[in-house]
Amino acid sequence: MPAVGQLGDEIIVLDSGSQDDTVAIAENLGAKVFVNRNWQGFGKQRQLAQSYAGCDYVLMIDADERVTPELRRAIEQVLSAADDDRVYSLGRRNLFLGRFMRHSGWYPDRVNRLYARERYRYNDDLVHESLNTLGARIVPLQGDLLHLTCRDFFAFQRKQLHYAQEWATQRHTAGKRCGYFSILTHTLGAFCKTWLLRAGFLDGKQGLLLAVVNAQYTFNKYAALWALGRNYSEK
Repeated sequence: MPAVGQLGDEIIVLDSGSQDDTVAIAENLGAKVFVNRNWQGFGKQRQLAQSYAGCDYVLMIDADERVTPELRRAIEQVLSAADDDRVYSLGRRNLFLGRFMRHSGWYPDRVNRLYARERYRYNDDLVHESLNTLGARIVPLQGDLLHLTCRDFFAFQRKQLHYAQEWATQRHTAGKRCGYFSILTHTLGAFCKTWLLRAGFLDGKQGLLLAVVNAQYTFNKYAALWALGRNYSEK
């Protein structure tokens, strides 16, 4: 938070019910802190956070992301001559098990995060939400947004399971179904895409582990969707 403290007029922190000292730390650093335990998905959580802001521009970052000095300078230049017709994309530099992933489809992992508050908003997706940029010109900024993807492997796995369930629930609600064979093909495809097509093998041991993790995540997504479609549950 200190890295972004002087970029704007306010810092908004929306906590979803953390069990650590996040709220107290954020308040001590001068942030306006709000708590929302009524979880309705990542898209609506971002919408709610944006609704608390009163500034003209929003820089949306997650708790496990850090603004590097080069990116901060680029953001300062943008804010000195802002253009509401533009949405600015930030290149994420993902760290996975101690390694900066240059391949595997993880760099530059561009995300649209700097935009005019009153013109753009996030969609309602439960997971893998995105900013509605209709009519906007997407402008990439120099500098990286450091993403501490996996500081704790078990916590990372729990998060992946949560994402998979949210994804499956969203697809099921939209009337989507999948067959047993589809689970297998998507899982194998996820591994090959990360390891071969996106050159994950150039990321060493972490590249192989990430390919396996992506395959596992994909398996969980489609297996959950398959089970929801058949209403399987323990009685």
